[in-house]
Amino acid sequence: MIWFFIALLGYLLLAVVFVLDKFILTKSIGNPAVYTFYSTIFMLAALVAYPFGVELLQGVDWLWAIVSGVTFGFALWSMFIAVKKGEASHINPFIGGFITIFTFGFAAIFLSETLSQFQLAGMIILVFASLLLSFEKRRGSSGIHIGYAWAILAGLLFAISHTTAKYIYDLYPFITGFVWTRATTGLVGLLLLWHPSVRSTFKKKNTKKTNSKKHVFTIVFSNKALSVVAIILIQYAIAIGSVTLVNAMVGIQYVIMFLFILFMTKFFPKVFKEYVTKKELAVEWIALLFVVIGSAMFVL
Repeated sequence: MIWFFIALLGYLLLAVVFVLDKFILTKSIGNPAVYTFYSTIFMLAALVAYPFGVELLQGVDWLWAIVSGVTFGFALWSMFIAVKKGEASHINPFIGGFITIFTFGFAAIFLSETLSQFQLAGMIILVFASLLLSFEKRRGSSGIHIGYAWAILAGLLFAISHTTAKYIYDLYPFITGFVWTRATTGLVGLLLLWHPSVRSTFKKKNTKKTNSKKHVFTIVFSNKALSVVAIILIQYAIAIGSVTLVNAMVGIQYVIMFLFILFMTKFFPKVFKEYVTKKELAVEWIALLFVVIGSAMFVL
């Protein structure tokens, strides 16, 4: 069960990353395309590990590695658009629920993965909890918005990425699979160099804006470094465990993220704040209880 605790640590770190993503998208970088560029271009750095035992892939495996990397990059883009249009504490759990649903189907069809009755029940409970956590009441509206369509797309793309990555991990050493499935995410960053919003960030600006840009870069770089560590942990958990179960554990991440958001909203509203009604709070506490129950069923 070592994969469980590795994934747990990875999701804990991702909870912090996702809150910072929302902060950056609202306070520092308003354009999801620009933030996707910074989030994906760094993935090319995985190639520095090539001299340390990374193998070349064989035949069609190159295709699946590219599919895994590129869909991960476009999943990030879709997720950032969704998060910008909604609340992080709702959109991200909604994405997580669909990642688990799609991954379960793909893994069963293409990887022949099977789950025990307890594990299947735990996965269903965590999906239900994630969807409960997505219950959103916005000021002046019912909370249903286009962001949820982008969230479903993100869930589908993440599921494709994780399933194809698991296929590679089953055939090659972890470091080989990780380098080729993550470095190819950098292709999305290179593609985004043609996006007008991304190109405009490289134009010369006045000193005040330059200093602000450096400050933003520091925040983004720190967040992406933390994200890389989290991704390595989760990808390793996928490599040695079940891709379906590791993805189902995402509900734990949303518990941590929700508690962190509540803390920031209560004590540091000027830095980070989300609109939360009493009804939302009650529903989300129930969802947290389901997360605890569902996660516990993984080790039975």
